[in-house]
Amino acid sequence: MEALFFNVDTGFLEGTVRGYKAGILTQSHYANLTQCETLEDFRTQLSATDYGNFLANEPLPISTSTITEKATQLLVDQFNYLRTNAVEPLSKFLDYITYAYMIDNVVLLITGTLHERDTHELLDRCHPLGVFDTMPALCVATNVEELYQSVLVETPLAPYFRDCVSASDLDDLNIEIIRNTVYKAYLEDFYNYCSPSDPQHPTQHNHQSFNTELSKEQRAKLFPAIGRLFPEGNNQLAKADEIDQVRQVCENVSEYRSFFSEASGMNGSAGDESGAAAQLEDRFFHTEVHLNKLAFLQQFQYGIFYSYMKLKEQEIRNITWIAECIAQDARDRMQDFIPIF
Repeated sequence: MEALFFNVDTGFLEGTVRGYKAGILTQSHYANLTQCETLEDFRTQLSATDYGNFLANEPLPISTSTITEKATQLLVDQFNYLRTNAVEPLSKFLDYITYAYMIDNVVLLITGTLHERDTHELLDRCHPLGVFDTMPALCVATNVEELYQSVLVETPLAPYFRDCVSASDLDDLNIEIIRNTVYKAYLEDFYNYCSPSDPQHPTQHNHQSFNTELSKEQRAKLFPAIGRLFPEGNNQLAKADEIDQVRQVCENVSEYRSFFSEASGMNGSAGDESGAAAQLEDRFFHTEVHLNKLAFLQQFQYGIFYSYMKLKEQEIRNITWIAECIAQDARDRMQDFIPIF
């Protein structure tokens, strides 16, 4: 019955986002981009895609940061168009997508306040999708206690911070723990609102917590109470101290087994673990792209809006990577990106 009336409120926007998806760069586009000798050639090749002349007014020489910023702004404009035309419950779903960026922005402002930096300057570094109307009010705070109270009053993140963090927790040692704790609460809330694609894997939180002062009990509290590893897998991950122990836990989940089955160098010394973690994270990105592509094979569901945003973010990372390789004349590493289509 729900699918019967889906198109009344959402059919137009679903068609719009599927049209956006048709403009995602393909293998032939990447082949042309990787053959560019300069960033000026790179700009010319991008102008032949759906990106158009988005860099036409930028003075030479073009920096990779400018390319990333302008490409991100195009994505933000598309998202804002969808959000403006959406009605409940899609509008709330799209709001949830922005909460992840808001968390990053608020943590950035907290870090700047701790280091006594001008928070107004930090606003320029905030992700545009995580900017909200009352964000300038956060810049009035002169210490972390005032900022904490402002977050509780002025942001949509208030429930996450109120239930997970106190003002006394806001210090340099706890800032990443705070980020992950709040993000955990956000993921669980988002999950309760809908049936999303597989969330960020607890294994990613786990390998990031190696070689830290976190106790195993503290580490366990950072894992969201969702996903295929919950609950027993999360408990085992909390006790893991090296990559090989993470592998053993993930062997019990068929979808995660492939993350390790073909990976090399994951049984090495501690010096190799950072490289192993990088391999693991790269496999997460590959799997995320695959799952988000599958979302477009179904109709009458909101997953395509989330998936499109994630695919475009990966595309922007690809563009940035290729542009950096061109700028630094590192052509031997230019193919180390994750193609989408």
